Amino acid sequence: MQRRHLLQSAAALAAPSLATLGVAQAQSFPARPIKLLVAFPAGGPTDITMRVLADNASKILGQPVVIDNKPGAGGTLPAQTLQTSAADGYTLAQIPLGVFRLPYTTKINWDPVKDIAYVLNVTGYAFGLVVPADSPLKSWTHFVGWARANPGKLTYGSTGTLTSPHLTMELIAQKLNLQLLHVPYKGSADLMQSILGGNIMAAADSTGFAPQVEAGKLRVLNTWGEQRLAKFPDAPTLKELGLDMVQNSPFGIGAPKGTPPAVVKRLHDAFKQAMEQESYKIALARYDMVPMYMGTAGYSKFAQDTFAREKALVEKLGLAKAQ
Repeated sequence: MQRRHLLQSAAALAAPSLATLGVAQAQSFPARPIKLLVAFPAGGPTDITMRVLADNASKILGQPVVIDNKPGAGGTLPAQTLQTSAADGYTLAQIPLGVFRLPYTTKINWDPVKDIAYVLNVTGYAFGLVVPADSPLKSWTHFVGWARANPGKLTYGSTGTLTSPHLTMELIAQKLNLQLLHVPYKGSADLMQSILGGNIMAAADSTGFAPQVEAGKLRVLNTWGEQRLAKFPDAPTLKELGLDMVQNSPFGIGAPKGTPPAVVKRLHDAFKQAMEQESYKIALARYDMVPMYMGTAGYSKFAQDTFAREKALVEKLGLAKAQ
């Protein structure tokens, strides 16, 4: 009886210790550099803006947040890397929208909703379609007319198969009964090199193309937001062109499943503060992007809702994997 009483007393003493373990872990976190995996190559708008965000977060956390570029596979490699990373908060990943399409197009053994700890959403893209400045396709009307007259011959590039630019263009083509020839690239930097080199006729991308447009090398045929972009006031939106579509592809930061909630909160608070700094807003503005905050709960709900919505899109385009 006395022994049982001693065991119960020991258990009662241990309970608060276990309860405070997560808090203690968060207080000592981070004790070394954090790796942030970015889904696109160095030099593009995603990389440039995420480096500013990481630098801001480094100062808040007191440890370096080091960018590690992992391009390819439609922007899904960082999320896949999380599946084999320790759940300690020291490996984080950018989560592009393409992650939520992955199970519908590729055989994987993990769940994008359940197997990632969502920290926060940070921004989204401003997208559009560009052609070389000397292209005979002077407007969207010319683009559609040429594509109809030359089925399967109009080449356009994107930042990868099953990325938002690719799927949006395919949805546009389906709505307008066009046959386009898609050429995937690893990221904006490669895509811009290719269109400037005359290898493709058009490029669907985030506004990483802005410097080339401003230099008079490319022309914007349309943009994909709710409203026209201030930087390109003459470029109509898809809605203005009769296509009831808006694409801004929000993205944020995730950690491995099982990362302690207190560590997730520490990361959330640091990156939210990093988002609010003027340097980050200025970096985003270069590409017509804005801070697009969702907290941990909101971002987790967004992941769940997007997962269901992307299934419908992939099936509509006939791109779902064979069962």
